[in-house]
Amino acid sequence: MKKSIKMKKIFITLIVILVGFTIQAQEIKKDKNAKVSIKVDGICGMCKKRIETAALKTKGVKFALWSPTTHQLNLIMDERKTDLKAIQDNILDVGHDILLEDDKKIIAKDEAYNSVHPCCKYRDEEIIKTHEGELKKVKKQE
Repeated sequence: MKKSIKMKKIFITLIVILVGFTIQAQEIKKDKNAKVSIKVDGICGMCKKRIETAALKTKGVKFALWSPTTHQLNLIMDERKTDLKAIQDNILDVGHDILLEDDKKIIAKDEAYNSVHPCCKYRDEEIIKTHEGELKKVKKQE
């Protein structure tokens, strides 16, 4: 009888160890060079500098490149040190909206948006038209 109790304890211990290893093996590995893209609203070179700087100031972001024409921000980040929400929060804090799927947005607080340079007011249709005209002129010169 004592032998069967010992065998049960050993068997249960082995199962617990096996389950522990299985759970550990299933953990998602965090990539130290994860490539991520998000869309950020803005319209000019000053917006570009502000957005990229905000992203790069986030611990774990190694690379940030934003395009004024596509609004796409390409990032290389260390997922062990940061996550997308932290990067988005830093961009929102400097006054730029995050563009999501289905025309939805995460809107920067009015105080942050109002702190951007007057030519960077990407929510103002007149300012957008002014920048589109400048973009057309730049394209013709190339």
